[in-house]
Amino acid sequence: MSRTQWLIQAKKADFNSIGAAFGISPVTARLIRNRDVVGMDAVYQYLNGTVEDLYEPALLPDMGRCLQVLQEKIQGKKRIRIVGDYDIDGICSTYLLYQALTRVGACVDYEIPDRIKDGYGINQSIIQAAAEDGIDTILTCDNGIAAVEQAGMAAELGMTMLITDHHDIRQSEEGKDILPLAAAVVNPKRQDSRYPYPEICGAMVAYKLVLGLYRIFGVPEEEWLDMMEFAAIATVGDVMKLQDENRIVVKEGLKRIGRTRNLGLRSLIEKNNLDPEKITAYQIGFVIGPCLNASGRLETAKLALTMLLSQDEKEAGALADHLKELNDLRKDMTAKGVEEAALQVESQWSEDWVLVIYLPHCHESLAGIVAGRIRERYHKPAIVLTPGEEAVKGSGRSIETYHMFQALTEADDLLLKYGGHPMAAGLSLKEENIPAFRRRLNEKAREKLTEKDFIEKIWIDVALPFEYISEPFIQELKRLEPFGQGNEKPQFAQRRLKIRRARVAGKNRNVVMLSLAAENGVTMEARWFGDGDSFMEEMGRNQYMDVVYYPEINEYNGNRSIQIVIRQYRFPEIP
Repeated sequence: MSRTQWLIQAKKADFNSIGAAFGISPVTARLIRNRDVVGMDAVYQYLNGTVEDLYEPALLPDMGRCLQVLQEKIQGKKRIRIVGDYDIDGICSTYLLYQALTRVGACVDYEIPDRIKDGYGINQSIIQAAAEDGIDTILTCDNGIAAVEQAGMAAELGMTMLITDHHDIRQSEEGKDILPLAAAVVNPKRQDSRYPYPEICGAMVAYKLVLGLYRIFGVPEEEWLDMMEFAAIATVGDVMKLQDENRIVVKEGLKRIGRTRNLGLRSLIEKNNLDPEKITAYQIGFVIGPCLNASGRLETAKLALTMLLSQDEKEAGALADHLKELNDLRKDMTAKGVEEAALQVESQWSEDWVLVIYLPHCHESLAGIVAGRIRERYHKPAIVLTPGEEAVKGSGRSIETYHMFQALTEADDLLLKYGGHPMAAGLSLKEENIPAFRRRLNEKAREKLTEKDFIEKIWIDVALPFEYISEPFIQELKRLEPFGQGNEKPQFAQRRLKIRRARVAGKNRNVVMLSLAAENGVTMEARWFGDGDSFMEEMGRNQYMDVVYYPEINEYNGNRSIQIVIRQYRFPEIP
């Protein structure tokens, strides 16, 4: 049975009318509809949205109360401590709040939990340390919504607690939000929220708080706009959907990154040899973001925050160098972990529907990345376990048809702790329970799923003939950027293309250069990136191929030509 199934989107709209109204082709109108943008107003905002269209901070629940308390504390010279998180969203949230509170004259410092020692979110030792340091007010960002006990402890110790977060909220049996007893709980996912678009990251919540503060203290709004790049970086890095106001912030933020005045960010761009004028969401997600995250994975997230806060070019450069080195090390360690995990799958667990892999030598902070890569490779749910101080810890990544959190509830008697959602989860258990845990998940999966659930679906936007592709059309596609989660890069397809030529190129033989011809004789140059020798071996005597592709302009030695980049391919069976 094929491991992939190609499907064409069939969402309906009057594409000719949309195209005529906005001066775009019907194909581009179809692409926008495929991204669930419905109605003329929504299409207008998608194509032309600006910072003027961002939502008011006051629409967030408890925002007014949070600002009022902060104003009183700042004017009363009370000590405020920001408690963030060790990932890219937590780092950017902490940066935004610290910069803003400093700017308006607050007595403020920050704390970021240690991934290994503290785990996620604010814990009781952080609360205790704040009380001992004479802190009056704790302000969380990108965490705190589940800190019910910790909020109680802070109150007992005489501290005020303000929570800003974006994570899902636990509910009581009656279906009501379970909120910590804090002076303010700002979270767009509260049931009483009036915020029009709740799918924003922690740094976006912090960014809205900053605007409210700046208005109260008379700071020019331009200074707030100059900080937008950090809301954009966090939105991409925390894999938020690039829809609605997220799309506007990322689009505008990317433009501002090129002229950033932040020494640390500028140094990080330079050290990774990126063109500051052409920063893309992809580079945030796969270059800049991982460098910021690497500090929290392998050392401390305070390194990344120190770099972003640095006012000294030499210090910022040295820290950017160190973060790049950490990320390179993280990549090597990840590759080794993936190789070891794949070897284990193929030698022991190839028949399993849920892959439970124990890697005794893998760093626990990399378990989630390794699980994600294994899930991609085999299109099966994957849980990677690593040794912890007191128990084995694990991180899981799932596929659309397998609700990972629900699956863990069916094995909760074997687990010490667990949490998560349909597509990802974290857990801990005793090492001796691993075989029983693996057995249980696989038995339950076979009761509920079929082999069809493990076929990866490749969604195609339009079956687009080559003759439709032109330079103006490729330029028009740029209006759909930035691409990412929830606004994926379009995928076009063509069937039964004649392979006129194919050869392997590249220093590492990782590019296949092809010339393809459609049945009507229209030809197109194509590129496929991957293991070139394996591709040629698979191609064998095949004379035809089906492709999923994206068109682009190829510029080489002053010449411009149209080519396609092949994203997926298959060879029709030779009769």
